[in-house]
Amino acid sequence: MAKVENRTLREIMTKDVATVTLKDNVYEVACKMRDWNVGVIPVVDEKDDVIGVITDRDIVIRGLAEKRQGSAAIEQVMSRDIILGQPGMTVDEAAKIMAQHQIRRLPVVENGKLVGIVAIADMAVREVHQDETNEAIREISQPTQS
Repeated sequence: MAKVENRTLREIMTKDVATVTLKDNVYEVACKMRDWNVGVIPVVDEKDDVIGVITDRDIVIRGLAEKRQGSAAIEQVMSRDIILGQPGMTVDEAAKIMAQHQIRRLPVVENGKLVGIVAIADMAVREVHQDETNEAIREISQPTQS
């Protein structure tokens, strides 16, 4: 078993990840979130490269609050400016990046292709380097400066 300090995202990430494409609509994404019991789904292109993510918050803020219908295109509500992790990245490195960017979930890609996703909760549940995880949770939870 690897030392906690040397654990990588490959060891803790969720590998079976639901995805959507720009051909899907917001209603289909919401159904997939319900069926998979997740709050974020990566958006991939025809080559399976990650081009964005759509979160339950995106659907509410950019979808419902903007009076968009369920048939609205994913492009209208998805987040394109995303941060990606690599499978060989240490959990400490990922926690620092997540804290810096105030994100709770990090899609993990290898050669541009999605191979998994890691959530701050994955780090906490697996008791991976608690100091870094706790610090990341504190920083992620801080209000953003406008």
